[in-house]
Amino acid sequence: MATFQGMSDADKLNDIEILNRALFFELRGIWAYRVAGDKLTASQVGKAVLELASQNRADHEKHQNLLGDAIQDLGGTPVRMEREYDLSAFIRRGDGNIDSDVNIAKLALALEVGAAVGYVSDCTKLRSPYLIDLEAGIACVEAIHAARIRDAFNDLGIKIPVVPNPVMNTSSRNDWIVKV
Repeated sequence: MATFQGMSDADKLNDIEILNRALFFELRGIWAYRVAGDKLTASQVGKAVLELASQNRADHEKHQNLLGDAIQDLGGTPVRMEREYDLSAFIRRGDGNIDSDVNIAKLALALEVGAAVGYVSDCTKLRSPYLIDLEAGIACVEAIHAARIRDAFNDLGIKIPVVPNPVMNTSSRNDWIVKV
């Protein structure tokens, strides 16, 4: 692809590795939304969480395609979705769970914040200006997902600031998470 002409093989390999890491997290997000969606109740909270989760999952599927195409255009092989992913570190930290509708929303929030923070961090390591732009754009959408989940908590009576910190990065990650 013309976008990547002139890149050294080392730079391409660097960007493939970073994109595959991002793709892994997109695939984990898609999987988590599917698994958690099956555990939501038919309550008002469960229905609200499911609606938002479906919208977020659709964006993750689009991100999956964008990242996979970019990896292939660079000459790489995209990682594939695993049968299951380990979310125990999130659960151990109290960043959500799959035991109730509200805790599923908290887990989704933690995953979205982690994705946004990861994209922001990885942008600085990419070599291709096109891919920096792509990942920065995806980071924005992930941050929007996080803010929408936080807004949904307010709609459900759990009053929290939608934007708890003017910056979303590694240092502010915990400001954005709602603990179980």
